[in-house]
Amino acid sequence: MPRMDDGRKWWILGAMSGVLGLVVLDETVVGVALATIQADLAMTQVASHWVVNAYLLSFACLVAISGRLGDSLGHKALFLAGVAVFGLASLGSGSAPSGAWLIAARALQGVGAAIMFPACWAIMTGVFQPAQRGVAFGIQTTVGGIFMSMGPLVGGFFAQEISWRWIFWINLPVTAAIAAVVLAAWVEPPREKHASAARRRGSIDLRGLVTLVAGLTALVIALMQSADWGWGAPATLLLLCGGIVLLAVFAVFEMRRREPLIELGLLRIATFTGGNLVFFMFQFGKVAVFVFVALYLQDVLHKSPIDAGIVILIAVLPTLLTSLLAGRLTDRFGARRPLLIGLLLHGSAIVLLGVAMTGQSYALVIAPLVVWGATMPFVSVCPRRALLSAVPEAKIGQASGVNLTVQMLGGTVSVALCGTLLLTTGNYWSVFLMTGVLTFLVWGLAWLTVERPARPEASAAAP
Repeated sequence: MPRMDDGRKWWILGAMSGVLGLVVLDETVVGVALATIQADLAMTQVASHWVVNAYLLSFACLVAISGRLGDSLGHKALFLAGVAVFGLASLGSGSAPSGAWLIAARALQGVGAAIMFPACWAIMTGVFQPAQRGVAFGIQTTVGGIFMSMGPLVGGFFAQEISWRWIFWINLPVTAAIAAVVLAAWVEPPREKHASAARRRGSIDLRGLVTLVAGLTALVIALMQSADWGWGAPATLLLLCGGIVLLAVFAVFEMRRREPLIELGLLRIATFTGGNLVFFMFQFGKVAVFVFVALYLQDVLHKSPIDAGIVILIAVLPTLLTSLLAGRLTDRFGARRPLLIGLLLHGSAIVLLGVAMTGQSYALVIAPLVVWGATMPFVSVCPRRALLSAVPEAKIGQASGVNLTVQMLGGTVSVALCGTLLLTTGNYWSVFLMTGVLTFLVWGLAWLTVERPARPEASAAAP
C-alpha cells in the first residue's frame, strides 16, 4: 500500500468523520420532525415511532456481522456498498408517499449505517499509524458530536420552514462526497485482499444472524404494538414468547460456535458486562430525550419544531466541553468513580426532567436537560474505556461489536417501551420517571461490576 504522507489520509479522515456524523445525525434529526411527519402522512402515533425504531432495529441486528463481512469481502467494497444503500434509502425516505414506505426506507437506511460503521473504523485504523490514531479518532468524535448536537435544530428548521423530506435528502450530497473521496484517496492494502480471499465462507454465522434478527424483531414488535393490540392479545403474547425463545436459541448457538457472530463468553467479565449495561442505558436515555422531549415540547407546550430543536441543542452543547473533562478524569482516577458519579447525576437529571414536565413550564424543562447533556460523556467515555480495557487485546474487535450492538439495542428498546408507556398513560412525565428509575437500577449494577476493587485477602486465623 502506498504511504499516505501526502495529505490523502486527511481527506479520508474527513470522509470517515462524515460517516460518523451521518450515522448519529439520522438518530437525532427525526425526533423533532416526527410530529410533522405523522400529520403529513396521516400516521398513527405507534406508526410514527416506527420511523425512529426501524432505523435503530436494523442497525442493532446487523452491525455485528458487518465487521466480519468486511474481513471476507474487503472493507472498501463493503463500505462503498453501505454508502450506496444509505444514500438510496435516504432518497426513498424523503420521497415516501406513505408511512409504510417511510418505515421500510428507514429500515434500509439502518442497514446501510450498519454496513458503513464497522468498515469506517477499519479504514481509519489502516490509514493512520498508531501514534496518529488518537488525534484522528478525536477529530472524528468531535465532528460526530457536532452533527449530533445540530441534528434537532436541522430537523426543526426543515420541518417548519421547508419540508421534513429534506432531513433525508440532505444526506445525498454528503454520501456522494464520501464515496468520491474513498474511491480517489484510499487504496486497500494488498494483504487485506489476500486475507479476504483466504477466508472461509463458514466464518459467517448466518444461523446466528437469522435467529438474532428474528428474535429481536419479534420482541420489539410486541413491545411497540402492545398499546394498540393489548398486552393480553394473542399476537402480543405470541411475539413476546417467540422473541424470547429465539433469543435463547441464539445464545445457545453462539456459545457452541467456534467463530460466533457475538462472543457471549465475554459477558463473563464483570466490568465488560457492567459497561455494556451502562451503554444500553446511555442509548435508552438519549433516544428518550431526542424523541419524547421533542414531542412533549410540541404536543404539550405547543412550541414550534425550531423551538424544540433549539432546546435539544442547548441540552447537547455542554457535551463538547465535558467530553474532554470525562476523558481526563478517567485517565487520572480510572473509570469507576467518574462513571458512578456521572451516572448518578445523569439519572437524577432525567427524574427531575419528568417532575418538571408535570408543571408544564418551558424554563423548568431546560435546567435538568442541561445537566443531562453535561453528564452524557461520563456515561459513554468512562464505560467504553473500562469495558475495552477489561477484555484480552486479541478480542477487542469482538468486544467492540458486542458493545455497539448492545448500545443500539438500548435505543430500540427505548422507543418501544417509552412509546408504549406514553400511549398507555397519556403522560410524558411517566416516560422520564421510568427512564430515571431504570438509570438508577443500572447505577447499582455498575457499582457492583465496573472496576470493582478487589476484596482484601482474609486475615490469617490467629493461632
